[in-house]
Amino acid sequence: MASSAPKAVVLVSGGLDSTTVLAIAQRQGYECYTLSFDYGQRHRAELIAAERLSSKMNATEHKTVVLDLRTIGGSALTDDMIDVPETASEGIPVTYVPARNTVFLSIALGWAEVLGASDIFIGVNAVDYSGYPDCRLAYIKSYEQMANLATKACVEGQPLRIQTPLIDLTKADIIRQGIILGISYAETISCYQANANGDACGKCDSCRLRQQGFADAGVNDPTKYAR
Repeated sequence: MASSAPKAVVLVSGGLDSTTVLAIAQRQGYECYTLSFDYGQRHRAELIAAERLSSKMNATEHKTVVLDLRTIGGSALTDDMIDVPETASEGIPVTYVPARNTVFLSIALGWAEVLGASDIFIGVNAVDYSGYPDCRLAYIKSYEQMANLATKACVEGQPLRIQTPLIDLTKADIIRQGIILGISYAETISCYQANANGDACGKCDSCRLRQQGFADAGVNDPTKYAR
């Protein structure tokens, strides 16, 4: 018998935030289809984690879409000539990947339309984030408006929603909520330059935000560090 649950596409990276979003979507009763991107990032460990967690958390289907953003570069995550910073910097950091969320949401939008899903979940956050412009609510609302002008589904009466359940939460708040939902954060990978085993560097922006989040939440940090 076909499920009567509403369908949602959930963007997952294998990291702390997107794994929490998947758990939230499931708690809300969605049939979840998880989507990851092999876009030329520095390591594949996060993709392995995303696939493993999607399976463990009983996502209905998981896809990894290959996009070679190294062909345009412009980010420390897609150009090996640009070092990942290990100290805090002013302004938008070099780990910002040009147009990444716009590209990702476009693929998610296409899959949602194929599936007949009216919701896309993404783990963007406007509080504890690295200053990326495509993590702001204004951007998400503008993209949602565009998406609803662009799709056959919306023209035929099925509007799309982009859900951002973490948008106003601190990293500590996210971790506390995830613990309640039963997430094992030891299996998530947030590091920008994790090694082949998924061990985190402990120094990049993402690692520092994650470490501070666990400290502020009063929760033991289960992350595996390389050094």
